[in-house]
Amino acid sequence: MTQDLAGRRIVLTAQRRAEEFAGALERRGAEVIHAPTMSHVPHVDDAELNARTGELVDKKPELVVVTTAIGFRGWLEAAEAAGQREALVEALAGARILTRGPKARGAVQGAGLEVSWSAESETADEVKRHLATLDLRGTRVAVQHHGAGSDGVDEQLRDSGADVVSLVVYRWGPAPDPQAVERAVHLVARGGVDAIAFTAAPGADAFFTAAHLAGFRDEVVAALREGRVRAAAVGDTTAAPLRAYGIEPLVPERFRLGALVKLVIAELGRDAS
Repeated sequence: MTQDLAGRRIVLTAQRRAEEFAGALERRGAEVIHAPTMSHVPHVDDAELNARTGELVDKKPELVVVTTAIGFRGWLEAAEAAGQREALVEALAGARILTRGPKARGAVQGAGLEVSWSAESETADEVKRHLATLDLRGTRVAVQHHGAGSDGVDEQLRDSGADVVSLVVYRWGPAPDPQAVERAVHLVARGGVDAIAFTAAPGADAFFTAAHLAGFRDEVVAALREGRVRAAAVGDTTAAPLRAYGIEPLVPERFRLGALVKLVIAELGRDAS
């Protein structure tokens, strides 16, 4: 394998699948700096999640909104640990299921369930636009959320007269190593790395918050906006916090980690040639 990233330094802000991402870059010769800005906290033993799952088993939903693949799989794992998986799948089988993007759709289909509609843009805004076309008065709706919260979906559903059961299967916690994040902030601020990659919008927000607390937000924004350090995001949702600062990151056509890895390798390899 060519060492076309030899001498390149890349900051990774993700905790999930970080080793997979890092391995692909390191095999090309890059130096990877791990600085996960948030931690992933599962809710497998969450009493509230289990109680709400039980509510849905007892009184089945008519509509289900699935926002993330990892969240949906985690929900099934939590139900299995509580002895409710088969009953939950049976309850969901009788509902219309909407998903926020292909990954969530694949997770639902992997459980043997059918998907009625999917937001190809993978954004909450597209989900909300679709929900706005439906008459949901009196409809029992289950919503599986990602770690950053409801993105206004619950509120819109309640305003439309739906009976909403909200489920948070995992949440974002603080950075596992705040000092590593602060070191990454300093490196980006002074152009000491070639690129920084983001895989979740909350993680991007957390990086800018860390930069602000360290007193280097303006320097970080300038380095990324001017391209002295390349920013890369796994999709448009993740890119949104960057674009709010006038930063246009590298974004793959397919919003997937593998596609992001290939794009970063291609772009930095091209710059080195």
